[in-house]
Amino acid sequence: MSEQVRQRPTIPTWLAAVISGGFGLFYAYAVWNAVAFLVAQATGPLGLNGLGWALLLFAVVFPIVVFAAAFALGLRRGAGALALLMLVGLGLVAVFWLNVLAYSWSGGASLVGG
Repeated sequence: MSEQVRQRPTIPTWLAAVISGGFGLFYAYAVWNAVAFLVAQATGPLGLNGLGWALLLFAVVFPIVVFAAAFALGLRRGAGALALLMLVGLGLVAVFWLNVLAYSWSGGASLVGG
């Protein structure tokens, strides 16, 4: 009997680079916003305490981790799956960023002064 080996769809490297690069710009924008917010809060009159540093540094690192995970999971799949994973990851980053902003505005006093 002959065994059929099912091959996964692979995409060309240039297409993976175009998809990842396009979405990477949006992820980089999220990182840049987080860095700008961290600098603005840290250089304020009261500074940041430990919780503030931890939360805002995690807000900087989180989009990078999500991008890497979406890229690693989507690279061996088709182009549509890679784009969908990047889009879902970007939505996750956006929701996390809105949660950081909401927490900073509602409970901002717990993040400053150290």
